[in-house]
Amino acid sequence: MNDASPMPTLMDGFPPAPEGQVTLANWRTGPFNKWAFQHVREIVPSADIPNDPDNVWRLPSAPMDLSGLRIEGEMDLHRFLVQTDTDGIVILHRGRIVAEAYANGMTQASPHIFMSVSKSMLGMLCGILAASGKLDLAAPVTSLVPEVAGTAYKGATIRQLLDMRAGIFFDEDYLATSGPIIAYRKSTNWNPLEPGERPTDLRGFYPQLSESDGPHGGRFHYVSPNTDLLGWVVERATGKRYADAMSELVWQPLGAERSAYITVDRLGAPRCAGGFCATARDLARVGQLLVQGGRRGAKQIVPAAWIDDLVSGGDRAAWDKGDFIPYYPGLPISYRSKWYVLHGASPMLFGLGVNGQNLFVDRQNEIVIAKFSSQAMPMDEARIMLTMRAADRIRALLMTS
Repeated sequence: MNDASPMPTLMDGFPPAPEGQVTLANWRTGPFNKWAFQHVREIVPSADIPNDPDNVWRLPSAPMDLSGLRIEGEMDLHRFLVQTDTDGIVILHRGRIVAEAYANGMTQASPHIFMSVSKSMLGMLCGILAASGKLDLAAPVTSLVPEVAGTAYKGATIRQLLDMRAGIFFDEDYLATSGPIIAYRKSTNWNPLEPGERPTDLRGFYPQLSESDGPHGGRFHYVSPNTDLLGWVVERATGKRYADAMSELVWQPLGAERSAYITVDRLGAPRCAGGFCATARDLARVGQLLVQGGRRGAKQIVPAAWIDDLVSGGDRAAWDKGDFIPYYPGLPISYRSKWYVLHGASPMLFGLGVNGQNLFVDRQNEIVIAKFSSQAMPMDEARIMLTMRAADRIRALLMTS
């Protein structure tokens, strides 16, 4: 006998039944995230990141039979996708779509939240601005955002924020029910206020980060507010809203098929650390751009040297002393400019977001895997490693094709 309660039908009816309503209070928890992650702008305010419909990068289709793929034991690709609560996956090889699948109501046209793969998008934008001379990575963050001079960010450089090596005391505990991370979420419009609480905003949150946990430039220490602060830096450096700069410098030149969007707080500050939303195919285009050395056709969008530096510029020792070792035990990884790198004969760049968001890029073998999920746990060690093994098996299969 199965005593498990059936999953409620989400957001069905006018109004939906109470048990099936997705709200600001439950949207990131299962099972409600299965609907919410594809409808974020209906829950949290957002800013549009327009594409250029006259400049779409067409991805040819060349389906492959992957039925013989085994992730581990008898687990085939379909079983893996179910096991990891996959909403959508697009696999590219040599610029062609070789596999694509969707679940939980998602389609090719559905935007899905990137979570912290959003950080990797910011990293690319910063690379473009640095190459154009608009952003000095060696400069202290306070040179562009003096408002944080009285916080633990004093003395931290833009480069140190990009590499998650700023000495900021902040416990990124996704399951916490109180403390700074909850105040952070409320400031970004991601959590509801309690009765009687006054509205806050993201830029006004930073004075709370007044304690240091070590020197700037030390170990890898994952602090999401670092990335949102860099979004503020980008806006000061460009004189434009983050969403507009991303659209003009990345999304439109990339040839995205559809507009993206990013969540914003009550004053319009973007949630650069996790609020980017777009389709699986467009996320795959981001990966393909890296495969092509940052170039699409005759246009160099992301500097090739910046992409090369993602692999060569990270500090393995800083990673080995950092926060994420438990999730990737024994793997040779470094972190650079908001991208992870799995080192080896064919280094793999990847972006990671909570609840199972992934972008894997093998430049050498021209392989891209874009995967969206709605897992119940923010950071599920077993599923993270299962997904890494799946990416490895997919790469191995495609290398021989």
